[in-house]
Amino acid sequence: MTAGTLTVVGTGIQAVAQTSPEALACIESADKVYFVSADALTEYWIRQVNPSAESLNGLYEIGKQRSITYEEMIDRVLAPVASGLNVCFVSYGHPGVFVYSTHEAIRRARKAGYVARMLPAISAEACLFADLGVDPSTSGCQSYEATDFLIYHRRFDTHSSLILWQIGAIGEWSYKRNVNAWNVSGVRILTDILLQHYPEDHMVTVYEAARYPCCDAIILNVMLAELPKTTISAISTLYVPPHGGAEPDLAMFERLSAADAR
Repeated sequence: MTAGTLTVVGTGIQAVAQTSPEALACIESADKVYFVSADALTEYWIRQVNPSAESLNGLYEIGKQRSITYEEMIDRVLAPVASGLNVCFVSYGHPGVFVYSTHEAIRRARKAGYVARMLPAISAEACLFADLGVDPSTSGCQSYEATDFLIYHRRFDTHSSLILWQIGAIGEWSYKRNVNAWNVSGVRILTDILLQHYPEDHMVTVYEAARYPCCDAIILNVMLAELPKTTISAISTLYVPPHGGAEPDLAMFERLSAADAR
């Protein structure tokens, strides 16, 4: 192994409050810190923790393909690793959830012979489970990025919870700065598809986790048919609760009971 290292950490969803002690220690001790933040408070805090911290937010540009930005982030992060520095790459939320650049940076670093690792963090999904009172073990849980869900015709079970991410950015490949839905037409298409499987009055939830400890999460409960008329942002998540209950396989139940009795 060569001298340089890469550690990828997350700050959680709420500014500063959800950063783990392990992640904080990595930020403090790094020779060089790069970060992508979702709010000014977190950016200020990271710079105070480690003066070497450099924001990568400026790589985003209106109309620029996000895939290009991600490649630029990877190159920027790996350059000092190759120079022998201990680098910490900080992302908001969980650094391994909906973040191509972090996974790819680790893969390339390891391929080049450097030590690279990722630390877990609080994700938007973890916040959703807590805020909406959802226990994924009750009926199961399916989770898809909304554009992926539509393009690949993902199979899903209406008797289990369904989580669809980034419903306000369906079919959008470039970066936009406006906070409202980037593609309202995409929400309409998604609604049309879901209405083929759920009734019009099925209640769904548009959700955004709270970014600050002093704020509440955004929780909008609406009928599925009214979803396109609902206020949706580029980071909104859609939670679709189960519709009806699944029928148990009694033969399997008896088989498992017999096996347990042996």
